[in-house]
Amino acid sequence: MDVWANIATGFDVAFSAQNLMYCFLGVFLGTFFGALPGIGSLAAVSMLLPITFYLDPTTALVMLGGVYYGAEYGGSTSSILLNLPGTPSNAVTCLDGYPMTQQGRSGVALFATTIASFFGGTFGILMLYSLAPLIVQWALEFGPAEYFAIMVFGLVAAATVTQDAPAKGLAMVVAGMLLGTIGADLNTGIARFTFGYFELHEGISFIALAMGLFGVSEVILSIGQKIDKPFIQAVTFRSMIPRRDEVRRSGMPMLRGAGLGAFFGALPGTGPSIATFIGYAIEKRLSKHPEEFGKGAIEGIMSPESANNAAVQSAFIPTMTLGIPGSATMAVMMGALLIHGIQPGPQLMERNPDIFWGLAASFWIGNVMLLVLNIPLIGVWVRLLKIPYGILYPAVLCFICIGVYTVRTSAFDVVLVLAFGFAGYVLRLLRFELAPLLIGFILGPMVEENFKRAMLIYRGDFTEMLTRPISGTLLAMTALLLVWTTWVILRDSRRNRRKEHLTGGADD
Repeated sequence: MDVWANIATGFDVAFSAQNLMYCFLGVFLGTFFGALPGIGSLAAVSMLLPITFYLDPTTALVMLGGVYYGAEYGGSTSSILLNLPGTPSNAVTCLDGYPMTQQGRSGVALFATTIASFFGGTFGILMLYSLAPLIVQWALEFGPAEYFAIMVFGLVAAATVTQDAPAKGLAMVVAGMLLGTIGADLNTGIARFTFGYFELHEGISFIALAMGLFGVSEVILSIGQKIDKPFIQAVTFRSMIPRRDEVRRSGMPMLRGAGLGAFFGALPGTGPSIATFIGYAIEKRLSKHPEEFGKGAIEGIMSPESANNAAVQSAFIPTMTLGIPGSATMAVMMGALLIHGIQPGPQLMERNPDIFWGLAASFWIGNVMLLVLNIPLIGVWVRLLKIPYGILYPAVLCFICIGVYTVRTSAFDVVLVLAFGFAGYVLRLLRFELAPLLIGFILGPMVEENFKRAMLIYRGDFTEMLTRPISGTLLAMTALLLVWTTWVILRDSRRNRRKEHLTGGADD
């Protein structure tokens, strides 16, 4: 009964006039900032943090939480319409969302992301309510060896995101890991690969990397091209409805994505980006028609968007119950609590139940607000396509530069985003997929850090990782995935040689 009493108390807090107003303000501003390429949830929460200094702690968290998951909702908009990820975790949505826009089905894609986001958010909230103690306990069982193993598995899985060439995918993963080594070593503090630039001591900004590879490179590709826009159309409610086969194919990817998002979101320090990339990779492997991925597959939208929003909601679990930020954005929100003199951790639910349960209840309200707010505005977002590219692309570049600059107030990051834009342009001309590079950049430093910790604990004996149940199982799965991928590469190579031989024989 105590649980139900706490839930009732939470809704009583969340339904107060002040909290409802700031919840709506948060989700609206979050959706707006998320839809603008280059801003994202981290920058949006950081910019709006000063507004909350004079609010009640619960109201402050309700608003910032709305900004956070609202930005993840809105981030898919620019990914689908312009091939520009609104947030880093929406980068994978570009792979199938933008092709649907080119096919004249942007309304379907935006409607699908709204439904998947709502489902993922709802799933994450249920995890927060009912399974938080179990997830936290399981996460506590993860030591450095387990984190290392799951990161390695994630890196290998990331290579499967590529369309046709796993070898190119692995190369991009390695390139991302190399970029992730730039900056001060976490253990020794020694600067690595900074080439004398002080700005690189903190490493490369992930937002600068993502916006450059996906945003600036898209603008460069469009320069000098005569682009016809036959896919621009008036969006009616009828045009938003997916085909019957797409509805049938959406259920399980959405559920699997929500499960992955809730799991990775609850692991401290992982965040939604990992869940979206791995979710996409899994769906492509499980699909009966993997050749459709990258060309407008509905599964390539439903799974990542569901995983994204489930991870955002479950990221509150380690932050609120352990005092460990589940993501970079959660670190900012944790700072908001500390500013108000409230210490996140195991005692929060006992000492400040109104904050924890009120915030959890506001998630339900905020997700319903987003569902009601986004579907009627789909037509407004699609009308962005009618803006002439001569006006749109310079504005996009300005938004990207402003967004990158506001994260660390560094002009050097603006230079980096332009450099990565040209690099992304060249890689796309060479038919390299860019998504594996991002996941390598995210996971690379985590792999290194946890490997060093594990080796210190086990005194340099790597076999200890193989004997531990969780890490041993994950490493075995990684090995099987590598073997299977190698077999697929060799099989395709033999098929291609056989086709060339038969074609050559026919010509003779």
